[in-house]
Amino acid sequence: MSTETQHGLWSNWAGNQTARPRRVVTPGSVAELAEAISAAAADDLTVKAVGSGHSFTSIAATDGMLVRPDRLTGIREIDHQGGTVTVESGLPLEQLNRLLEHAGLALTNMGDIMVQTVAGATSTGTHGTGRASGSLAAQIKALEIVLADGTITQCSPTENAELFQGARLGLGALGVVSAITFGVEPAFLLTAHEAPMTFDEVVGRFDELADDNEHFEFYWFPHTEGCTTKRNNRSDGPAAPLPAFRRWLDDDFVSNTVWEGACRVGRALPGTIPAIAKIASKAWSERTYTDVSYKVFTSPRRVRFVEMEYAVPRAAATTVLRELKRLVARSDWRISFPVEVRVAPADDLWLSTASGRDTAYIAVHLYRGTADQGYFTEVEKLMTAHQGRPHWGKLHTRDAEYLATVYPRFADFTALRDRVDPDRRFGNDHLRRVLGD
Repeated sequence: MSTETQHGLWSNWAGNQTARPRRVVTPGSVAELAEAISAAAADDLTVKAVGSGHSFTSIAATDGMLVRPDRLTGIREIDHQGGTVTVESGLPLEQLNRLLEHAGLALTNMGDIMVQTVAGATSTGTHGTGRASGSLAAQIKALEIVLADGTITQCSPTENAELFQGARLGLGALGVVSAITFGVEPAFLLTAHEAPMTFDEVVGRFDELADDNEHFEFYWFPHTEGCTTKRNNRSDGPAAPLPAFRRWLDDDFVSNTVWEGACRVGRALPGTIPAIAKIASKAWSERTYTDVSYKVFTSPRRVRFVEMEYAVPRAAATTVLRELKRLVARSDWRISFPVEVRVAPADDLWLSTASGRDTAYIAVHLYRGTADQGYFTEVEKLMTAHQGRPHWGKLHTRDAEYLATVYPRFADFTALRDRVDPDRRFGNDHLRRVLGD
């Protein structure tokens, strides 16, 4: 498991967040979950559900009752005709993808890892990159949620529609999601084309690359001119996956084992980082392969880090990226991790980072244990100068006052929260900061 609960102490995957809940429950059914929430209310305990711990913030931390969804992993229904699958909230995305592959189905889009639980991923706005397809939460068609009084509630666009609008991406602030119905489609292949490109070229061609490919992303290596680009597009086949050894070598050994070693050297000897970055920027050579969609979207990620990601209007992306490069050039920072850039279309979720606007995502990372030295602080200033919205599961310092200015439907969400959880049964210090009290 990516999260740990030992001797009453819970920690997240990155190890930068801990909590000591008074009670830990692992319900095996929605009825048991509802009973546990009712009991917590009777004992005046706050309630937080955790997934796989891949949020870098304290969004799931509690000193009250911690709900672990390890046993809420059932498959409720697969509806081929209706194009939906209903699963319980604790099911990891990896298992969901294997289930869908066996059924000849697929999610339309995904992020780049699949170790998260379905509820944890959707509740924090996990996303991939897509010209016309949005986040995991944007693919939700209905959900089941247990409210503060223990009521098991179904919601969809036609049933408890306002609750549905908020709970699809609800930060765990409205209740505990117990089941999710995703829209799915017939399984499809993706052809990935990965190629190096200079910073000036990829930024100069950014709109072209994002518009001409179904899924485009790139990584820039600070202290260099080097970028790695990835273009994923649907294919009629045949499948031509990477040979097993090449996949292991590139996506596991180089991207995890060798990269971990390089990061450790950089942490111990920061002066070596620019040289390491130059080598790393040239280590990923051009390659093309075709495989089942989720195997192209995702890769193993075992090097642990902390991350900040901001969503800015897509029209501002190249301006922000050029300024970020200048920031790094004039600083004393030594940044070992690449900057990741992705895109998403506007959606209608109240708290989606792409709510109401076409979006570019810019993510910065630090290897675990590395001193920040102002990197995240200055990046955040740059992002907020362009109406940036922080990823809900990644590090930031924004509060409700700021967030209300960049989310048009922020007040609708907080009003809904006031109605369904007036006593803040699902509150904690983090939600107090980002949503207000």
